[in-house]
This record gives sequence, structure tokens and C-alpha cells, in this order.
Amino acid sequence: MDKKTLFTEIEACRQEMLALSEEYGLDSESVLTKSEKLDALIYAYLKKPS
Repeated sequence: MDKKTLFTEIEACRQEMLALSEEYGLDSESVLTKSEKLDALIYAYLKKPS
């Protein structure tokens, strides 16, 4: 996956996490799971060469 695609995935995941947090609260299982996915996407993005 290229950096542009990863960035798009990161933004989509971030938006989903924000929506879930408004609906279920910051400490809900769904938000924590989405946060872990977001972390993995950001890590993958940072590891990609420029």
C-alpha cells in the first residue's frame, strides 16, 4: 500500500473512531479497537519511505 492510500485509510479510521467515541464513549471496546487499528496504520505510514 502506498503512502497516499495509507493516509486515506488513516483519515477514514480517524473519522470512524471519532463517531464511535461520540456514540459509545472514549473507553468503549469499539473505540479502543479502532484506536489500535489507527495506531497500526500510522505506524505503517511512518515506516514507508518518502
